[in-house]
Amino acid sequence: MIKSELVEKLAAENPHLFQRDIENIVNAILDEIGDAMARGDRVELRGFGAFSVKNRPARVGRNPRTGEQVDVGEKYVPQFKAGKEIRERLNRS
Repeated sequence: MIKSELVEKLAAENPHLFQRDIENIVNAILDEIGDAMARGDRVELRGFGAFSVKNRPARVGRNPRTGEQVDVGEKYVPQFKAGKEIRERLNRS
């Protein structure tokens, strides 16, 4: 599912709301999650999961084509850990 499909689904379930308002709400939520992560904060949505930022230290890698060593700088990557309710939903028989 992509963001526009999510907006359409929410609009269909809530006919009393305008689609543009739903789109603004979805964008605001995603922007706020992104801003919090950019500050290094952890975002926890109970029952859904937690978004956090993980530090990957600098290291020496290899160019797969030439085998030459390459310095890879330090970077921060997003990480998501699914909540208990989501894991249970995915593993229902």
